[in-house]
Amino acid sequence: MSVAQGAQHLTLKHIVKWLRLRWWTQALFVTMLALVMFGPVTNLLIWTVTERWYFPHALPVSWGFKYWHYVFNPVNGAFAALLTSIGIACAAVVVTTLVAIPVGYALARRHLPCRMFIMLLFLLPQAFPELPIYINIARIFYQLGLNGTYLGVILVHTVHGLVFSVWIIVAAFSQCDPLTERAASNLGASNMKVFFTITMPQAMGGIIASSIFVFLESLDEFTGSFFVGAPDVTTLPLLLYNASMEGNYQVASISALILLVPSVLFMLVVERFMRPEMVAKIGQ
Repeated sequence: MSVAQGAQHLTLKHIVKWLRLRWWTQALFVTMLALVMFGPVTNLLIWTVTERWYFPHALPVSWGFKYWHYVFNPVNGAFAALLTSIGIACAAVVVTTLVAIPVGYALARRHLPCRMFIMLLFLLPQAFPELPIYINIARIFYQLGLNGTYLGVILVHTVHGLVFSVWIIVAAFSQCDPLTERAASNLGASNMKVFFTITMPQAMGGIIASSIFVFLESLDEFTGSFFVGAPDVTTLPLLLYNASMEGNYQVASISALILLVPSVLFMLVVERFMRPEMVAKIGQ
């Protein structure tokens, strides 16, 4: 062991020993980590049941569910915005999956030229700032008559969702066992029957995970919805933005909580389907 390595080992040993002796440093570290992770969520939850809260009070002056009734009152449009967001997200999932399955299968199971370049093309929307991209998309959609329409918003969400969907589905098809497909073909099954009865069931976990990612991205998507859909198409993120700009933090917090709950629940489902062997296939 060299002198430098010995000194480094000794320094690390002293740091570990110091941390063990100073129990309060561990408690402080855990506390700071908890504040960073759960502080914003806690503040969000407090605002959802706040009726009046102003300086210099550390906690709300009055609590209640008045703004929950406001949000879910059909007259105020929040419930309609939620239904619009869910409908657009479901449509985006269907369109994205119908495109991503044949593309993902071809990229995973066929020897295509420039395969990696094709896959990188689906990452281009993430490689550039969203603002100039969506401004130009809005200009093009305006010329095509798609601006301010549900179809236009669905198309924008679909393009954004393909970034995740194609890569995940490619990984899902890459982990399928080709021996079972050959066995089915040898027994007389057609290519279409092999695909729908052998290949698709094996890749279904990745397809479901991809659909959940697309659904969550579409549900939370704001920039494209703002430039392409507003003011004719109002989604829940647009309502959240408008409430925040107006200083109505209760409505904004409730809207954010509504968007947060499905994200947490669906991520637990994704963890069930995104197996380590499938994740290892991403990009291969």
